[in-house]
Amino acid sequence: MELTEIIVKAGQKPTKEQIREVREAAKRAPVYDPECPPSSPEALAEFAVKARELRRNMKKIRPAVSIRIAPDCLEKYKSLGKGYTGIMADVLSYAADNPEVLSRITR
Repeated sequence: MELTEIIVKAGQKPTKEQIREVREAAKRAPVYDPECPPSSPEALAEFAVKARELRRNMKKIRPAVSIRIAPDCLEKYKSLGKGYTGIMADVLSYAADNPEVLSRITR
């Protein structure tokens, strides 16, 4: 069995060689691990139910909101690449959970 691992950092485009390697790996037949057999249709259906529940609960946990942000601040976050909104949420959460941070900001 051969594993193909290619690391591409956020914002970096894969090289032509990396793309070729991934396409070749996708053409090969999958190798099944006897310790991890394919899931039964019943198990997949149960997994789908759990995934739907999780998505529903995530909407309750992290509701979508609209806020106004200075353009220069937004550009700094966007420069971090995909997932920048999650980083913004983490920074806001950190500030809200730390009174010393809030006291410096609200002076």
